[in-house]
Amino acid sequence: MRQDADPGLFGPRSVTWQLHGDPVMWIAGIRALWLQALHPVAVRGVMINSAFRQDPWGRLMRTADFVGTLSYGTTEAAEAAGARVRRIHRRLGVDDPELLLWVHCAETDSYLSVARRSGIPLTDAGADRYVAEHRASARLVGLDPDTVPASTAELAAYFEAVRPRLAAGPDARTVEDFLRRPPVKPVLVPAREVIWRRVTALAYDTLPPYAHALYGRPAPPPDTVTRRLVATANLLRCVPSGLRWRLPPRHVLRAVERLGPGTRPDPCAYPAPYPLSDPAAILDTPERAHGIDGGGGTRWGTPD
Repeated sequence: MRQDADPGLFGPRSVTWQLHGDPVMWIAGIRALWLQALHPVAVRGVMINSAFRQDPWGRLMRTADFVGTLSYGTTEAAEAAGARVRRIHRRLGVDDPELLLWVHCAETDSYLSVARRSGIPLTDAGADRYVAEHRASARLVGLDPDTVPASTAELAAYFEAVRPRLAAGPDARTVEDFLRRPPVKPVLVPAREVIWRRVTALAYDTLPPYAHALYGRPAPPPDTVTRRLVATANLLRCVPSGLRWRLPPRHVLRAVERLGPGTRPDPCAYPAPYPLSDPAAILDTPERAHGIDGGGGTRWGTPD
C-alpha cells in the first residue's frame, strides 16, 4: 500500500474493505431492504420524506453510492457524504436514533448473513470485527457509536429486543411490490422477469424465519436457500472483478488506483484460498465445502 495515500474510513486491512468488493453484496443490499421495511415507523418515514415512490431506482443507486464511498473513498469523501446524509435526515425529520439504528443494524446483519452463506470464509472473530468497524459508518449517519452493537452477539440481542415492534404493514407491502416488480422501461421487462425476480426472490429467501412469518410467505428449506445462494454468488464471481468494478461509480477501482494494486479486495482468497471452480462450492452447502455453518453468525478471520 502506498504509505502517503489516504486509506479512507476502513482501509485495506479491514474486513469491510475485503467484503464489500464481492458481487454478492448486491443480493445482501436487497435483503436489507426486505428487512428494513418491517419496521413500520422507519418505513413510514421513508415513504413520506423520500423520493422512493417517484424515483425508487435513483434512491437505491444513491444508497449504493453512499455505501461505496464509505467503504472505499477517502476519509474526506466519507466524512462529506456522512455530513450530507445527516443534513438530509435533519431537514426531513428522520433523524430519530431508534430508526437510524434499525436501518444500520438491518444492513449490517444482511451483509454478514449473505456473505457467509454465499461461501465467503468468515470466522466469529472476523464477524465481530466487521460489526465493530461499522460503528464508524453509524457515526456518519448520526448515531452515537457507543449505542451501536459492536459484536455479533450484541447485534443478535438487538434484533431479539426489536422484534415485537416489527410488522408487515401497508408501507412494507409497497416496498414488497417494488422489489418483486419494479417499474422499468418496456425494453427491460424481459430482463426484469428473467433476472431481477430471481435475484430479489433469493434475497427474500435469505431472510430470518421471523421475517418470513411477518410477510406471510414461507421460504424454502435453509439448506436449499444456501445452495442457491452459493451457486448464484459463484456465478457472479465468474465475471472478472476488473469488469465489475468498472461499472459506475467505480469506487473500488479508484481506491486501488489511489493505494496500489496490492490493495485489491479479494474476500474469497482472504485469509484462505477459495477456488471458484471448485464444484463443491456449488453442489454442497458451505458447511461441507468450506467449514461454515450458514446460520446467523459469521466466521471470517482477518490479520491483526
